[in-house]
Amino acid sequence: MLIARDLTLRRGPQPLFEQVNFTVFRGNKVGITGANGTGKSSLFAAILGELTPDRGDIDLPAALKVAHVEQEIAAGDRPAIEFVLDGDAELRRVQAAIADAERRDAAMSLAQLYSSLEAIDGYRAKARAAAIMHGLGFKAADHERPVAEFSGGWRVRLGMARALSSRADLLLLDEPTNHLDLDAIVWLEEWLTAYPGTLLMISHDREFLDSIIDRVLHIENRTIRAYAGNYSQFEQKRSEELALLSVLHARQVKRIAEITAFVNRFRASATKSRQAQSRLKMLQRMERIVPAHVDSPFEFDFASPIKTPRPLLTVEDAACGYAGARESVQIVGGINVSIGPHDRIALLGPNGAGKSTLTKLLAGEIAPLTGKRTAAPDLAIGYFAQQQLEQLKLDCDAFWHLRNLGGADYAAGDEQKIRDHLGSFGFQGDRAFEPVGRFSGGEKARLTLALLVARRPNLLLLDEPTNHLDIEMRQALSVALQSFEGGLVVVSHDRHLIKSVADTLWLVADGKLQEFAGDLDDYQQWLRSRGKTSQSAPAAARAPARPRPSVGGGKKSAAVKAPAGKSAPRRDPLTRLRQQLEQVEARIATLAAERSLLEAELAASPLEHRLNLRRANLQRDAAYLETQWMEIGTAIEIAEAKSGN
Repeated sequence: MLIARDLTLRRGPQPLFEQVNFTVFRGNKVGITGANGTGKSSLFAAILGELTPDRGDIDLPAALKVAHVEQEIAAGDRPAIEFVLDGDAELRRVQAAIADAERRDAAMSLAQLYSSLEAIDGYRAKARAAAIMHGLGFKAADHERPVAEFSGGWRVRLGMARALSSRADLLLLDEPTNHLDLDAIVWLEEWLTAYPGTLLMISHDREFLDSIIDRVLHIENRTIRAYAGNYSQFEQKRSEELALLSVLHARQVKRIAEITAFVNRFRASATKSRQAQSRLKMLQRMERIVPAHVDSPFEFDFASPIKTPRPLLTVEDAACGYAGARESVQIVGGINVSIGPHDRIALLGPNGAGKSTLTKLLAGEIAPLTGKRTAAPDLAIGYFAQQQLEQLKLDCDAFWHLRNLGGADYAAGDEQKIRDHLGSFGFQGDRAFEPVGRFSGGEKARLTLALLVARRPNLLLLDEPTNHLDIEMRQALSVALQSFEGGLVVVSHDRHLIKSVADTLWLVADGKLQEFAGDLDDYQQWLRSRGKTSQSAPAAARAPARPRPSVGGGKKSAAVKAPAGKSAPRRDPLTRLRQQLEQVEARIATLAAERSLLEAELAASPLEHRLNLRRANLQRDAAYLETQWMEIGTAIEIAEAKSGN
């Protein structure tokens, strides 16, 4: 299908990769991975013939139909569904020939052309295009709207629909999930899994990659290496390779020995044996995740908030939407929530349901249409949304932004402190003094996060924080959020991030806010069921009779009301406790990994103040999580004794 021979590509004086060789076979679904700037998109450009290799070549079959999503979708008057159908060049050629034959009244030609139309399933082309548009979030009324009426993000979706409708043999997708909500991602994941052609895909969404790909081409150190399997299998293999090359592996072995000693000490205890088995599972996780990220350029953490009032924020009998001059438009109503420190909440919901609007209400960006929003006197919100990126001053550099917009800790800070903070977000050396206007979308997102972290918030409101971030930065953000000491509400299509940091799921759908009783797998099933039925009530949502304690330590969480569907997956207390234990174990494993790497750094620089401060913070976090782990484990044993399980 595709063969690269002795391939070298350059952008500027330095090669992206040189003299690489790989083969992609028909039907392969391949993930292209690597840090930003290593040449992933340039490889796509070379495959498309837009970039000439400096050496070697890429062989493709002559008649191969290749489709990709155009970077810029021009505004035009063409109806959206016709624009999508234009992606199938053969369909349009046959349709044009039929129109010409009808004008000439050429009966024999028409017979042959109608046969050709049937051979390419052309009679169903419009229905297929409509189904694809529906899956990507378009309503039926959008089909006839001119392309010019859609915003930039929705034009990207139109470009995606056009590529998927093309019946291509080879499909090239560059960050296909960036402008999609979770419901559209779930649909696209299923579509690509069933796609019979060959797929090459660049993505930083590891859950998405895991579900689809069967092979990885990883670009690193100016070469491209092929790995069999999905992203997790690639990461496991690469972690083994890095562990063999890194002296940090010895530090990890030491930590494993410490946890093993804990297991051996409590294995014989009647009350602690089950916890010892759980710790063994934690060891397995730690062994998998540590080495794969030892060479990450990003490492940061949230400093302890100055104050953490309880609750941080309360919203009572409220509705959110947009207040117009003549009338208001309500999007979500009946909101009764209380958010405290250590609450970890992810907002789920179909596209357009109001997740971002609700986040703006929580952030104080918009006032409630009804009801009231009460913030604690010492509330310090860290709000991340795409519009925050637009507020960066393009003619100023990252250093200026942190000194002037990074809060009191950096306003009077010395130059080295500012540079150290920026360096942990990938702005090392002279990059800290380059104008922001030259930054990519990912770099602007990293700078916005750097400013947010610097201000020491006690409540984080993150609306799609991973857009434009690569896998390593997403991993660093996930690790930092796991040890954050304030409250967290996140809207994200990155399922790995949600699974890593959220303990509670809230569902925004049908104009209501409800607590979702299931996990992300249940939510995906709910989305599928919603797409197949006209019922408006979400079947997998429920409401507790009263606000339930959050995992973070017994604070009041959301008080929400929801209809109880017959098929709702009721989670008993024992199941919920087991889920909480798994989440805490994952956080302990990540923390142990950080401690292992930190000890290696301290061995080289034992007097480094920043490292010693980080060690103290990690020790404090570890003690807190250990206590939480023991409490949940004891609660599980009590619940099992009562239930007879």
